[in-house]
Amino acid sequence: MKKAIFGGTFDPIHIGHIHIAYEALYNLSLDEVIFMPNGRPPHKRARAVTEEKIRYKMVSQAIKGEKKFSISDFEIKSDSLSYTYNTLMQFNHREPYTQWYFLVGVDSLMTLRQWKNIHIILDNCTLVVFSRTGYAMDDVLKMKKDLEKEYDKEIILLEMSLLDISSTEIKKKISEDKMVNYLLPQGVEEVINQYNLYRNKV
Repeated sequence: MKKAIFGGTFDPIHIGHIHIAYEALYNLSLDEVIFMPNGRPPHKRARAVTEEKIRYKMVSQAIKGEKKFSISDFEIKSDSLSYTYNTLMQFNHREPYTQWYFLVGVDSLMTLRQWKNIHIILDNCTLVVFSRTGYAMDDVLKMKKDLEKEYDKEIILLEMSLLDISSTEIKKKISEDKMVNYLLPQGVEEVINQYNLYRNKV
């Protein structure tokens, strides 16, 4: 089996996330993409994040109907900070014969040396990097090559078209009472409205 974990705050999840998941599913011939909403992400402790159960509900709505997409509450049920190395160790322990991939943006690749226990992360998965705006490809390729040499592990750059959408942009539009339904998977806007999210704030 080949499975990928797609972690993120998903606050809110948008069609850019779904696009990435499908590209990974098809390009890597995956059996499953597991969406993993962060519980307490260490890099966002200073930023307000929507309650875990609401973000979980938005992701559940977004992936409804896709048999090869699933959602895990592993990190949001954890009492500790959401460290990637711990998540990957646990999932590898549960399914030792699964080939694991972990989806991250190119921004994460460029700051990977700041992550906790990188060697454990790379021992427990193949890192798959998707594009984001604002990064020169020469710099990305150099970082990929340096990390592969340093840790003796393969890192995959996911060849895909870029949908330049951000959760921050969506929250700003909602706070300005602008339409966002074209940026969100079906059902997500209903959850946003149900909990009155992102009004009068960015």
